[in-house]
Amino acid sequence: MTAPQDELVTILTTDLVAITRGRSFLPEALDGHLARGVGWVPANLALTPFDVIAEDNPWGSEGDLRLLPDPATRMRVEGLGPTPPHTYLADIVGLDGRPWECCPRRLLVQTVAALEREAGLVPVVTFEQEFQVLGAGWPQAPAFSFAAQRRADPFGPRLMAVLKEAGLEPEMFLPEYGTDQFEVTCRPTSALAAADRAVMLRLLTREVAARQGWRASFAPKTAPAGVGNGVHIHLSFRDHSGQPATYDPARPGGLSEAAGRFAAGVVRHLPAILALTASSPVSYLRLVPHHWSAAYACLGLRNREAALRICPILSMPGADPAKQANLEFRATDATANPYLALAAILCAGLEGLRAGLDQPSLVNTDPSALGEEERASLGAHRLPADLPAALAAFRADRVVASWLPATLRDCFLAVKEKELALTADLPAEELCRRYAAIY
Repeated sequence: MTAPQDELVTILTTDLVAITRGRSFLPEALDGHLARGVGWVPANLALTPFDVIAEDNPWGSEGDLRLLPDPATRMRVEGLGPTPPHTYLADIVGLDGRPWECCPRRLLVQTVAALEREAGLVPVVTFEQEFQVLGAGWPQAPAFSFAAQRRADPFGPRLMAVLKEAGLEPEMFLPEYGTDQFEVTCRPTSALAAADRAVMLRLLTREVAARQGWRASFAPKTAPAGVGNGVHIHLSFRDHSGQPATYDPARPGGLSEAAGRFAAGVVRHLPAILALTASSPVSYLRLVPHHWSAAYACLGLRNREAALRICPILSMPGADPAKQANLEFRATDATANPYLALAAILCAGLEGLRAGLDQPSLVNTDPSALGEEERASLGAHRLPADLPAALAAFRADRVVASWLPATLRDCFLAVKEKELALTADLPAEELCRRYAAIY
């Protein structure tokens, strides 16, 4: 593989605070780095969003690693013009080439393998991602409107063309409810490819906006009173023969028995996995009742106030319900590492399958509009209201905590405690501003 000599090739990894970092080199060195990777440091995983290392990380100044690129993730997008990005996503390995136990990408691969081995289910996944364009100065336009889309041209067409060239299989670009807010969706794919796409979509969206002189922010909130930017993870399942395994019209909500047990595991462990799916202090400005952002641990049928939602199925002629059926996990955002977030959801679901849990009751209204007794009877519980509470739930749930290797768990907790310390005195407006600038 060759590239013009005024370009650099970059090998990338995404850390515990969902920031993608890496190292670059001249194209002439590519073959060697594809075989042996580039150097990396364990403590890099302990960086907070503010580039301050958590002092209590397990490694300190010791240790050396390699970022070993996955050739299947190669991306070079000429549609971005001069010096197009030429990148690879990497697994983190030891100096001997063996997988490093704290690599988030490896953890997702292991989780998918366990789900397939133990339950015979292969997840099919896509990430829906919301973001806002800051600094464009567009005139006001109604939410979701054609005018809101057209005033942004040529941003939308350029972004979709770039995503297509990068192999991300984009499906839709749409104006959203918030000011200068948009959503992009991609075709469902394997779990690992979907998480890889989540990483690359954010990078490319920021690139397209930056080349217009704007900033695209995926932060959960860019202003305290503003609309939040969520990441919605859609999951369905296939069996070993490749047949859909999510749908059963005879069961509540149309979920198969296996999908229902999976949903039960997710709902049971949702308070604990929230630390891995809504990973920043600003995340909890978005996860509040009445905002369609999933403030309650429950399963809903087409209910956007539920953290886990059974999505609608078309009944039009020619529409196969078995191929459409999917679950949507709504309590996550772009401050969460996509590999860890997806692995946590899949692990929780696998626990439901292992335990043979019954499918949760369907909550088809806003849970906050119900009385405490009715919520309790439906199994709908308020999620942790801030990051400290989510971390406490994570620590208290020994099943969830056991999914992460001890060293990775210790590092994650150290990073989050440091992040909380660095933001403890910030008012909500400044908190949003800081995260909007980073994410």
